[in-house]
Amino acid sequence: MQVPLFQIFWNDGDIEKIGDVIKRGMFWTTGPDVERFERAICDYIGARYCTTFNSGTSALHAGLLAHGIHAGDEVIVPSFTFIATANAPLMVGAKPVFADIKRENLGLDPEDVQEKITKRTKAIIPVHYGGCPCSVEALREIAADHNLLLFEDAAEAFGAEVQDTKVGTFGDLAMFSFCQNKIITTGEGGAIVTDSKELDERLRLIRSHGRQEHGNYFSSPECPDYVGLGFNFRMPDILASLGLGQLENVDKIIAMRRRCAECYRQELSGISWIKVLETPPGDFNVYQLFSVLTDDAGMAREDVIKQLQDFNIASKVYFSPVHLTRYYRDTFGYTGGELPVTEEIAGKILSLPMYPALQRPEIAYIAHVLRNLGD
Repeated sequence: MQVPLFQIFWNDGDIEKIGDVIKRGMFWTTGPDVERFERAICDYIGARYCTTFNSGTSALHAGLLAHGIHAGDEVIVPSFTFIATANAPLMVGAKPVFADIKRENLGLDPEDVQEKITKRTKAIIPVHYGGCPCSVEALREIAADHNLLLFEDAAEAFGAEVQDTKVGTFGDLAMFSFCQNKIITTGEGGAIVTDSKELDERLRLIRSHGRQEHGNYFSSPECPDYVGLGFNFRMPDILASLGLGQLENVDKIIAMRRRCAECYRQELSGISWIKVLETPPGDFNVYQLFSVLTDDAGMAREDVIKQLQDFNIASKVYFSPVHLTRYYRDTFGYTGGELPVTEEIAGKILSLPMYPALQRPEIAYIAHVLRNLGD
C-alpha cells in the first residue's frame, strides 16, 4: 500500500470549467471567472469584499502594503508557521517579532503577544494552524485595545469556524491560500477578504501594477492611469474557474476530511507514544493537516519518518520554527530558547497523510505500522 501525504480532490466539473475557459479563446488572464470566484468566496465566508491573488504569499505582502506597514514598524507573528507569514513584514521593510504559541490550538498565545507589543508594533498576524482556529477572539481584543491591525493568516483554514462564525471574519482582513494541498485549490493562488471597501480598492491597485481600471484591461479601449506602485499579483481567470469548481464541493471536502480525522482518532488510540491533538470546544476544525505529537517513541522522529517511508507512507514536519532557520539566525541572531513552547511542539510534531479520499483501510494501515515501529 502507498499512502501519499496529500491528494487533490477533483471531479469532472473542475475539468469542464477549465475547458470552458480554454474554448472561449480569450480572458485566460483576467476575466469573468475571477469576479465570480471572488463573489463566491465572499458569500461563503461572510465578508463584503474579496480580492484574489496569484498566491497566499502575494496576498500577505499586499495586505501589509495596503495598510501602510513600512520600515521601522513591528509585526507580531508566530514562528510555528510556513515561512511566508514571517517574511511578509520583511517584504515591506518591517520587522517580524515572534510570539509563542498555545499548546491547545498551536496558534499565537495572547498572553505572550501582549508581552511583545511595543510602541513600534503595528500589526498582529495570527495563524490558524492546520485548519484549527487559533485564539482569534482574544487576539482581536488585544488588537483593538492597542489600535493594531489584525491580519488573519487563514491559509490552511478555509471553512473553519469559531462558535459558528467563519475564520477570516474576525480581523481587519484575512488571507486564504489555494495552493495544491489546501482545503480548496487552484494549484497556486490566494485571496484576501475584508469588510473595508477602501482596503479592497487599495488591494486591487497593488495586485495589478497600481493601475486604475474601469473594465477589463485586455479588452477595454481606454488607456488607464497608474496611480500607485503595484505588482503583477493577479490570479489568472483559468485558475479562478478551477476555484469555482472546487468551491462547489467545499462542504463535501471538509466533511470527508473530518471523517478521516475521526478515523485517525479511533485507529491511533492506545499508541502510548502518540498524542492526537484535540480541537478546543466550540471550534470547527477543517483538518487541512492531521498532525500528532510524538512523545516517548523510543526513537528519533526522523527515524519514525524514515520507517514510515519504508512502508510507503509519507509524513512531514509542519512546521520547523522559522526563527531557527539559517536566514533568521544569521539576520536576527536567534540561537534557540526564545520561544519554549514553539520549540517543544516543533520538536515533536508530525503530520500524517490527510486528504478527502483517504480511506479507513489506509488509515488503519498507517496506525498498524506506527503501532509496530521498532519491533
